[in-house]
Amino acid sequence: MAEDLQDYTVIKEGEAEILMNVKNQVFFNKAQVNNRDLSIAVLRTFISKRQEEHGAMLSKRKKSAEKASEKDASGPAVEEASTESALDNEKSNGECEVHEEISQDEPCSVSEEPVKNSEGNHRGELKPPRVLEALSASGLRALRYAREVEGIGKVVALDNDKASVEACQKNIKFNGSVAISKVESHLADARVYMLTHPKEFDVVDLDPYGSPSVFLDSAVQSVVDGGMLMCTATDMAVLCGGNGEVCYSKYGSYPLRGKYCHEMALRILLASIESHANRYKRYIVPVLSVQMNFYVRVFVRVYTSASAMKNTPLKLSYVYQCIGCDSYHLQPIGRTMSKGSSVRYLPGFGPIVPQECSDCGKKYNMGGPIWSAPIHDQEWVTSVLEGVKSMKDQYPAYDRISAVLTTISEELPDVPLFLSLHNLCATLKCTSPSAVIFRSAVINAGYRISGTHVNPLGLKSDAPMDVIWDIMRCWVKNHPVKAQAPDQPGSIILAKEPVLKANFARAVASLSKAQAKKIARFLPNPESHWGPKLRAGRQITTKHISLLGPEAVNGHLSRETSEEPTAKRPKTGDTNDPTPSS
Repeated sequence: MAEDLQDYTVIKEGEAEILMNVKNQVFFNKAQVNNRDLSIAVLRTFISKRQEEHGAMLSKRKKSAEKASEKDASGPAVEEASTESALDNEKSNGECEVHEEISQDEPCSVSEEPVKNSEGNHRGELKPPRVLEALSASGLRALRYAREVEGIGKVVALDNDKASVEACQKNIKFNGSVAISKVESHLADARVYMLTHPKEFDVVDLDPYGSPSVFLDSAVQSVVDGGMLMCTATDMAVLCGGNGEVCYSKYGSYPLRGKYCHEMALRILLASIESHANRYKRYIVPVLSVQMNFYVRVFVRVYTSASAMKNTPLKLSYVYQCIGCDSYHLQPIGRTMSKGSSVRYLPGFGPIVPQECSDCGKKYNMGGPIWSAPIHDQEWVTSVLEGVKSMKDQYPAYDRISAVLTTISEELPDVPLFLSLHNLCATLKCTSPSAVIFRSAVINAGYRISGTHVNPLGLKSDAPMDVIWDIMRCWVKNHPVKAQAPDQPGSIILAKEPVLKANFARAVASLSKAQAKKIARFLPNPESHWGPKLRAGRQITTKHISLLGPEAVNGHLSRETSEEPTAKRPKTGDTNDPTPSS
């Protein structure tokens, strides 16, 4: 190893260290430290919640067993009032009933002692969670899970690239006995491995280079009931509307190019995961959904229930986006109708909008379906944020992930998508009110409003679009604009008199708690060229300066020239060409 170390650079992140060869072809991206830190924080919370849920289940079963034993004990006292022959018959019948009742919860016998033994042998002790990292590359994420997350069980790291698996195995040994005992690396196709290990892993982590769509079907089958699926998508150009037809082919949803496109990307990914889960009578419950840097990341619990799965159409909606102004409307796919104790599932009413926008008279683009239910569990978000703050020294990207979690904790959970104040003003060609003034007007009108972690200029509100435009009309009355062409969307909107008289007096809740305390919520990148890197195996040329930076590109090219002064440069498709650690 001493000789080998001369060719390697040691990279330390958290408590894990990995060896990166100058010429290796194993993918590594420093910018994903935010992703890995957030995943560790959620994993810690998941282990804690899992233990709480298991304790609650044992307590419930203990109470049911006690009730059953009390019923068994009270049986003879009631039976003494009967005749001797009736006593024998009733006693035998009573014993059978108790046995049947207990057998529903515990597969053991009537007595209390065997129930305790059953719980101790089968359900009393909760096994450490097994984690699958389906696309491990260097194995850094798996190593950090093993070394930093207390109470974790086995971590299985997969990759279908031989060089990556060899690098991962080398890094496991380099990290000592803890990593060797907990992490195992396999050369395998993640899709095949997950399909052949159904409901085996408590946590499945998907972090592919690009789209996760081809892994979702097998991933939702590999998670245990109540387990966690963590999924990253970096194909943001596709998810945000750059290639709508490609997005539809991969995720089954058509994206729209609005200011909310990054949140829509999150909701498209959630809708796709739900669709794959439904095929196996399963459904998802999102606990945290984040858009950071150049990717989206979702954390969902996976459950099995054929009856609960029927609620999926209630969680999905189509989006109608006006092409002239910022008005958008959601059309739910399904609805329910209750009659007594029965519930009927019916198609949603529609259309929710006319052919032309009621605000500016232009046509609508239609996108979706997207996940329109909450994308965060605020209780989980609070728990994760508290855990991060209590262990801030253990998170290299503490400032960034705490800022994101703080912003998420203040979002309106039941409001899909958001508005951009600057876009509203651009439509009307008017000066922009401050965010505080606009928020105050919405609050004074009787509605809720909050920011969003996706965009520092984005505003979530449950106010309908006609109220939003009335507020802007009142603003323009006090801050006149130049005349526009009569067919422009802004002219058509301003031609109508406001129904609502906006009150711009500053409201108490116009600033969030984080803003009032001046807590940083949107931080700049820690260094230049902080973003996506080249896929492993690609040859670096001067055209990659904008992606990697001049120092990295020039350093690589000069090193390549000095090592092979007379040899031809290998072709781009050559599997042996060098690539830097990105």
